[in-house]
Amino acid sequence: MSSSLEIPDDEKGYDLELFCVPKHYENDLERVFIPHGLIMDRTERLARDIMRDLGEHHIVALCVLKGGYKFFADLLDYIKALNRNSDKSVPLTVDFIRLKNYSNDESTNSVKIIGGDELSALSGKNVLIVEDIVETGKTMQTLLSILNGYNPKMVKVVSLLVKRTPRSSGYRPDYTGFEIPDKFVVGYALDYNEYFRDLSVSSYKMFSHFWTKLKK
Repeated sequence: MSSSLEIPDDEKGYDLELFCVPKHYENDLERVFIPHGLIMDRTERLARDIMRDLGEHHIVALCVLKGGYKFFADLLDYIKALNRNSDKSVPLTVDFIRLKNYSNDESTNSVKIIGGDELSALSGKNVLIVEDIVETGKTMQTLLSILNGYNPKMVKVVSLLVKRTPRSSGYRPDYTGFEIPDKFVVGYALDYNEYFRDLSVSSYKMFSHFWTKLKK
């Protein structure tokens, strides 16, 4: 399991006036949480770590939509650059899934996989699941249980964000970009009711940069 960049609980982020914020979001965001350049630097390093561990095997990269698409695209760009510019390269195929989560109570977590090719095709393959954020970890644990039923050779998970929360099941991805406080973040394809996916930073709520939560 790789290390991550830990964002402390008292991290204040950055003033919005220091960044280019779309006009229609100016009154909805508090702070820039993780600048875009830092996201890209971590993504590049994650690509290197993944290639170090999986670089001798054909990889099936499985993107969890919708929130994972931006991270997925940038991560694969870095992996493809490593393929082009190193002595070791690996065949890479991609697929996309969405997860429908049905939670009846705290002990029940049922996940339906929507889209993607026939999952039986993963048998004997090396699968890299690319996720935007892991919160409790229960959904990912359920997804892994489903996928392992199709007998892949190996399954690894990379998540851009892991949230520190008392609701966590204790699950940790194999690769993590940032460990963040228990804040609601948007941007870099993470949304709030389908808004903010078009931000390139992470904010409160998150921006691509990530931004932190909406103002009241």
